[in-house]
Amino acid sequence: MSTFAIGDRDFLLDGRPHRIISGALHYFRVHPGDWADRIRKARLMGLNTIETYVAWNAHEPVRGEWSESDGLDLGHFLDLVAAEGLHAIVRPGPYICAEWHNGGLPTWLTATPGIRLRQTDAAYQAALETYLRRVYRIVAPRQIDRGGNVVLVQIENEYGAYGSDKDYLAELVRVTRDSDITVPLTTVDQPEPDMLAAGSLEGVHLTGSFGSRADERLAVLRAHQPTGPLMCSEFWDGWFDWWGGQHHTTHAATAAAELDGLLAAGASVNIYMFHGGTNFGATNGANDKGRYLPIVTSYDYDAPLDEAGDPTEKFHAFRDVIAKYADVPADVPAESAPRPEFSTTLSPATAPSGPEQSSIAALSTFEDAAHTGTLLRYEAMLPDGFTGGVLAVGEVRDQAWVSVDGIRVGSLSRTRHEHALRLPGGRALSILVEEQGRVNYDDRLGEKKGLIGPVTVDGHDLEWRTTPVLLEHAAAAPELLVAAGEFDLEAPTDLFLDTTGWGKGYVFVGDFLLGRYWSNGPQQTLYVPAPVTRAGVNALTVIELEQPLPVTARFTAAASLGPLHE
Repeated sequence: MSTFAIGDRDFLLDGRPHRIISGALHYFRVHPGDWADRIRKARLMGLNTIETYVAWNAHEPVRGEWSESDGLDLGHFLDLVAAEGLHAIVRPGPYICAEWHNGGLPTWLTATPGIRLRQTDAAYQAALETYLRRVYRIVAPRQIDRGGNVVLVQIENEYGAYGSDKDYLAELVRVTRDSDITVPLTTVDQPEPDMLAAGSLEGVHLTGSFGSRADERLAVLRAHQPTGPLMCSEFWDGWFDWWGGQHHTTHAATAAAELDGLLAAGASVNIYMFHGGTNFGATNGANDKGRYLPIVTSYDYDAPLDEAGDPTEKFHAFRDVIAKYADVPADVPAESAPRPEFSTTLSPATAPSGPEQSSIAALSTFEDAAHTGTLLRYEAMLPDGFTGGVLAVGEVRDQAWVSVDGIRVGSLSRTRHEHALRLPGGRALSILVEEQGRVNYDDRLGEKKGLIGPVTVDGHDLEWRTTPVLLEHAAAAPELLVAAGEFDLEAPTDLFLDTTGWGKGYVFVGDFLLGRYWSNGPQQTLYVPAPVTRAGVNALTVIELEQPLPVTARFTAAASLGPLHE
């Protein structure tokens, strides 16, 4: 067994100076059938460590229903990292940000009446202790001093940008140590004096998050961490995208030069991201700094490995830099061939209706309905003899489509700050609301979703009924258009589904939800990982919210993530 410690100026592996050269790889954003491939490529780039967040809401979307199966088997992921000869860093939060739904916090937690998040609060701390102990049962036996490979565990995440409750941080440390975690503990904050001061805790090693000006940022970090190794535990080598924006990239040579400067200063590093992966399903987060902007399905991040796990120009540029400071394997990953190109015909779905969903006789939020899906239907009868008027909503979270007597008459968008719509005459009013992604930071964590009142017609209240709509039974929902098709493969393979010309919706391959598509861009393809497919016939289902159903699905040779923004 080995030891890992913090010395006066260096990390110490078995008593000898050791530099961490790590890359972020979120197991929950990568199909488990691809974990080993991505980890191997990390080693071939010259990394000696893999870092991952742990997403609480992925493991426990419903209170008490904890899962470690399939793509949530953190233990298996860490074992694969160890099998490749790499160390591991675990960042369990409980808050992770990460452009991930609700910053990783479960909606059942954030909907708790009166709860105060990320601070000293009995309800919050009781729940997070249960969560952390579950995570640490996985991590503790895999620590380096037990014969495993975990060398660092992080406490909270960029806490100085949110709060300064030292008692809260100390309680996280207590739970962590009481859970038999013995490796060094870290915090991380942007190298701003106020953030570093607020987010740090005596006895916990402080690290920084930044993507440029290494000498300047490390000097600020050193002022707050006088001894011990300097580490950038989030070296931002790319960026994320949001619907309606552009695809963000950084020049490989520029990013490599910044990495070179960091390593030349003697610092350790964790590259964020080494491989971004995908926000499969409906796991994307959102930004809101005055305008709500949901994150796209792809989390490509312009990383050294792209969304499909292929090495990019940045991979080779980083590898050359790392080779100046550490041994790099002679092997390099083989270049991937273009993915298959073909088309298949889609037809309106004729699947039987799913089970009828229970409804609430009130104007309810997603939280009131305990609904973890993305769609909620609101229904009300209009006044007798209604000849037209104005629907007014306090706030739509996040997109609403309005129908009168089964005919769609308009929409309301949170992003566009829309609150009112003129209705024609009719009898029955129906509003379908889509939750497009939960804000993943600051005081909007845990905000309620749905129609936020008051909701009136010509200033008058209506009697509402609220019903969850399940994507798995989309054919039963009158507002949704569902098309289905099949495609044949000789063997499982990665694919890129081209959604150009489609409106807004979701795609399943078999029973695997790839994620959201939207003509709003920038993303125009959905990544289909090979393990989702199979030799022979594969089922494809498209759920469309806005436009006529597509009649053809086209698979293309390469990803299209939109116009570049560098």
